[in-house]
Amino acid sequence: MKIYLDAGHGGSDPGAAGNGLQEKEVVLDLAIRIRRLLYNYPQATVKLSRTTDVTKSLRARTNEANSWGADIFLSLHCNAFNGRARGYEDFVYNKLPRGAATRSYQVTLHEKVRRAIGIPNRGMKQANFHVLRESNMPAILTENGFIDHPEDAKLMKQTAWREKVAAAHVDGLVEIFKLKKAVSPSKGGYQLIAGSFAKQSNAKARQVLLTTRQIPATVKQVSVNGKTMHRVIIGAYSSRTIAENKRKQILQLGIETFILRDN
Repeated sequence: MKIYLDAGHGGSDPGAAGNGLQEKEVVLDLAIRIRRLLYNYPQATVKLSRTTDVTKSLRARTNEANSWGADIFLSLHCNAFNGRARGYEDFVYNKLPRGAATRSYQVTLHEKVRRAIGIPNRGMKQANFHVLRESNMPAILTENGFIDHPEDAKLMKQTAWREKVAAAHVDGLVEIFKLKKAVSPSKGGYQLIAGSFAKQSNAKARQVLLTTRQIPATVKQVSVNGKTMHRVIIGAYSSRTIAENKRKQILQLGIETFILRDN
């Protein structure tokens, strides 16, 4: 499944602002967290509309998702109004056919997010937003709290809350697309390795580097030709094809890896 994550605004467009926060920063952080969590699901291939604080037009975002052939366009935002409104809501295109898959996707995602993030539920809504209208695939836009409300903003500043919001979005995507987690390292699987080191400190340094790129990894001590090595494992997968797809995704982030059959 190709999942296009759109971190709203960016660059010269900060989006909403309030209580020392800017929407463009909050939603980029959410997008990166969602991508990291989705690494655990081999069926999911993820593309972000932006990975840094850059300006990107709405047309460029939808054109990119359309050209890529995404299966869903998920646009992440925060709201603002008068400093008194608060809560979570999400939107789909207001001219969808009655039986459109997007409507059922919205129900699933809405339930997962609104139950998890601990702010008032403002409901499922419809709108004529560009990213909803011009995407060829099902598209949902989520508004994750009001940045100008002190209580919502207080939550937005918390790392644990952001992780909870990201995980709720992932839970929705997992249910929508019936995604399965990667297998645990075991015989017959394919491990994605980001390096093997004689010194444990070097392996730990590589693990830290991966963490800064939002790529979870573990360090495992192994014996290679009678020599103790420290292997940095990003994941274990049931087939070489799945492992190769993950290798290509991570290569786009500038991280070289190799695939090892766990016999």
